[in-house]
Amino acid sequence: MSRIGKQPVVIPPGVSVEVGEATIRVQGALGTLDQAFQRDLTVRVDDGQVLVERKTDSRSQRAFHGLTRALIANMVRGVSEGFTKTLDIVGYRAQQVGQGVNLQVGYSHQVVMQPEPGVTLEVEGNNRIHVRGADKQRVGELAAQIRRVRPPDAYKGKGIRYLGEQVRLKPGKTAGRS
Repeated sequence: MSRIGKQPVVIPPGVSVEVGEATIRVQGALGTLDQAFQRDLTVRVDDGQVLVERKTDSRSQRAFHGLTRALIANMVRGVSEGFTKTLDIVGYRAQQVGQGVNLQVGYSHQVVMQPEPGVTLEVEGNNRIHVRGADKQRVGELAAQIRRVRPPDAYKGKGIRYLGEQVRLKPGKTAGRS
């Protein structure tokens, strides 16, 4: 049996979970999230917990058992606490423009990134961006899109990186001569 799939998901106060035929809806203070799941799995709410069970031991059901439980746990955490990804900008700068962020990262033009629905962008100072939202996948995807504008350079370390990301710098051409 799946070690992750058999663990119950505890529903915190202020969060409601509705299970349909093959969908689940989680509502909380930060919004509403919907997710479809395999019809072969059984999802039920019992005593303030969400339980995911499978009917047989087939390979496909085993594969989706832990995944479904993890997606539901992320939905519950997202509508109650939310998710945040923080990006550091080294050598360049950013500024808040309405809902979006204006990135000045060494191109001949400025790059404007607009948030998706349910995701907010916040600039701290001029070199840190916080991406916040209830949907973990949307937050991660928008943070990856922003990072993709100017990934960290391997020689100087300049660029956009995640908070705490270690960039290993390569030695330059003169390091080999001595």
